[in-house]
Amino acid sequence: MKKITLFALLATSCLTLTFCDPKTETKSVEAPAGMVPLDLSKYGKQFSIFVPDTVNSKLEVVEQSWGALEIKVGKGFQISISEDAGDIELMKSDIKSNDVNIFKSYIVDEPQTIMWESEITKPEFHFYTIQKASGSNYVIQDIISTSGEPFTKDQVQKMLDSAKQLVEKQKPNA
Repeated sequence: MKKITLFALLATSCLTLTFCDPKTETKSVEAPAGMVPLDLSKYGKQFSIFVPDTVNSKLEVVEQSWGALEIKVGKGFQISISEDAGDIELMKSDIKSNDVNIFKSYIVDEPQTIMWESEITKPEFHFYTIQKASGSNYVIQDIISTSGEPFTKDQVQKMLDSAKQLVEKQKPNA
């Protein structure tokens, strides 16, 4: 019980965490409620991303052979990050031409970000965003749920919010 309490205390203290690394400087960013930072530098990404607190859910980070980094926390938070220029217009075309997962509407339609509703047998939601960090472009999107249950609008919104709040590691001033 003491270990759980200590872990909860440490997780809570992350809410106002400044990401630290003796070789880099970072900006101070407050974690959204229920989220904790995940440093991706050991995976070659010079930024951190917020993920749901892992007290009750298992965190999985998998480097795929095609270069994508997949981050999963439980069944409700599953994203893929790829270093890629991305193409919103091509993605929109792919979404609208899908004969199985029928496009319904855009919830977010911005120059670098889309979130949409589609349907196979019931409504489902997805997102695709292009974010810049450390001089590179990254495509971040939801991973198709393997549980058979599509993500809810709130789950996808939480993933999108996380993707849009990358915390870049800055090189120290000489």
